Amino acid sequence: MSSHSPESEPEPESESQSQTQTQSQSHSQSQSQSAVVPPGREQWSSISKHVFNSYLEANNALLATMGISPSPADRSDAATDRRVPLEPGAEDSPLPELAFGEQAWVTERSVGDHSDLGVGEYVRFTKRIAEADVSAFATVSGDTNRLHLENGFATETQFGGRIVHGTLVAGTISAALARLPGTTIYLSQDLEFLAPVEIGDRVTAECEILEELGEDRYRVRTTVRSAPESSSSEREDGTAADDADTDDDGGRTVIDGEAVVAIRPLPSE
Repeated sequence: MSSHSPESEPEPESESQSQTQTQSQSHSQSQSQSAVVPPGREQWSSISKHVFNSYLEANNALLATMGISPSPADRSDAATDRRVPLEPGAEDSPLPELAFGEQAWVTERSVGDHSDLGVGEYVRFTKRIAEADVSAFATVSGDTNRLHLENGFATETQFGGRIVHGTLVAGTISAALARLPGTTIYLSQDLEFLAPVEIGDRVTAECEILEELGEDRYRVRTTVRSAPESSSSEREDGTAADDADTDDDGGRTVIDGEAVVAIRPLPSE
C-alpha cells in the first residue's frame, strides 16, 4: 500500500489574532457609524441663526455688564461684520458698542461720543419682526401662548389674529439703548403697552435722554412705534392689517414708558 500524507489543515487562529480582528471590525463599524450625520441636524427650522443673533443683540447691554462676549461660533457670517448704518443714506460704520449687527437693522443716533451725551440726545433702532422672531422668542422665553403661535385660536380673540409677544417688542428698547455711545446698563424700566404688533411689522424703538441724574445715570423716554412692512393690507401670517389709530405715515405708538440707565465710557481695549 502506498501511503500518503493527509492534507494539511489550516491552523486555528490564536486568541490574540481573533481579538485583533474583532477590534479592527468594531473600529471600522464605529467609523462608519460616526460618519453618518442624522439629516435632522443639518437642517434649521424657522428659528434661524439671524434670529438667535437678534436675541443676543437685544440683550447686549446686560451681557456687557457681566463681562460676557458672544462666542464667534454663535455668530452668522452676516452678523460678524459689525456694520450698521448710522443714518439713512450715510456710509455704513461699525459701532464699537456692539458685538455684531445685521444688514436689515437700521440705527440712528444723535451723538457718537460718550462725552457728548446730555438731555435731548437720542438713539433709534429699527427692525422687522418676522415669523421666525416670534417662533424663536417663544422657544427661548418659554412663552408659548397660543395667541402668538396658532392662527385658528388667535382669530377668535379680540385681536382677530396672531400678535407679537409684547416683551419681544419691548426688547427693541434694549437694543436701542445698547447703541448709545458707551456701555449701557439697565437700572429700571416702566412700560405701557398701547397697541398690539402684527407679525411682519417693522418697529422702531426710540430712546431720548430726559434728565441727567449724575454719576453717568440718565432718565430716558422709551417708545416703540410700529408700521406695516409694506402698503399691503395682508400680513405675513395671512391676517388683515388693522389701520385704526394709525398716523399719516401708517405707523402708531405701541409702547410708551421711561427707563433709568447708567451709561459708562467704553473700557479701553
